[in-house]
Amino acid sequence: MTLRTFLTGSLAAVLCAATVSAQKSYTPRKTAWGDPDLQGIYTNKDENGIPFERPSTLAGKNIGDVNDDELKDLIAARSKAAEERAPGIGGADTGAGPTHWYEHYGAKNSRAWLVVDPPDGTIPAPTVEAGARNAARAAARGGRGPADSAEDRSLYDRCITRGIPGSMTPAIYGNSYEIIQSPGWVAIRYEMIHETRLIPLDARPHLRSRIESYMGDARGHFEGATLVVETTNFKPATAYRGASENLKLVERFTPKGPASVEWSVTANDTHTWPKPWTFAMNLTKDATQPIFEYGCHEGNYGLRDILSGARADDAAAAKAVVK
Repeated sequence: MTLRTFLTGSLAAVLCAATVSAQKSYTPRKTAWGDPDLQGIYTNKDENGIPFERPSTLAGKNIGDVNDDELKDLIAARSKAAEERAPGIGGADTGAGPTHWYEHYGAKNSRAWLVVDPPDGTIPAPTVEAGARNAARAAARGGRGPADSAEDRSLYDRCITRGIPGSMTPAIYGNSYEIIQSPGWVAIRYEMIHETRLIPLDARPHLRSRIESYMGDARGHFEGATLVVETTNFKPATAYRGASENLKLVERFTPKGPASVEWSVTANDTHTWPKPWTFAMNLTKDATQPIFEYGCHEGNYGLRDILSGARADDAAAAKAVVK
């Protein structure tokens, strides 16, 4: 063990103990204009691998029933599974490269699963209306292949957006975010896919419902130390989990310590689910995880090759029919 390793480990232990103590009665510092100060660079890489809903192996338990030893075993099993899947990332023919290229290995998960309400960790079953609506959406694409045009690919494939809350949920890379504050505003920068949300805090009304955007129309306010953000006006293409145009997402950014913020999201859309439901995860402040430029299409031939490959398949199929 080198002196640098020893000192770094000792410092980490001290900081960890201080953080645990601070979390019991943590009050964040204030900005110069009096708002709770949430500013900084955050990452969710340690939340990677957490199941969204309660896994079947934990049936009958609520999230509070999973003790520390059980969670430790779950994390170890998830890490092992992630390592075993590594060679398949990017396709079996290309491989993933060494695991240290990616951010999501060795994740120190904070919980057993993400859905916290309902307490059983399962999302309410969609309404009949939602089923019919999403069937109609699928039928509208009937007769088209997955690569007939660029518009048949996902917004993620097309380097447009991962939407909300997708832009802040864990992926194999690009898990950094930055919160910036100024009087009356909060901005959140996302590494993937290089977007920034501007959130006014002045109680202005939402835009008219017919004005939609990929990231929705956000409005924020503070409840004590918690930043509450209500977002509506989503484009149908980014409506979360097949929601309707009535979707309202309520995010809560609650400081838990000097380097930890719990981020929760409540999905409310009675045209899709019979009642609201919520998931939560941790964001860790970490200045060593700065946002890199997400030049998604720069030098990227993926989308072009997907489409040209599909055209080659079409030509081969047509030639086989002629024969």
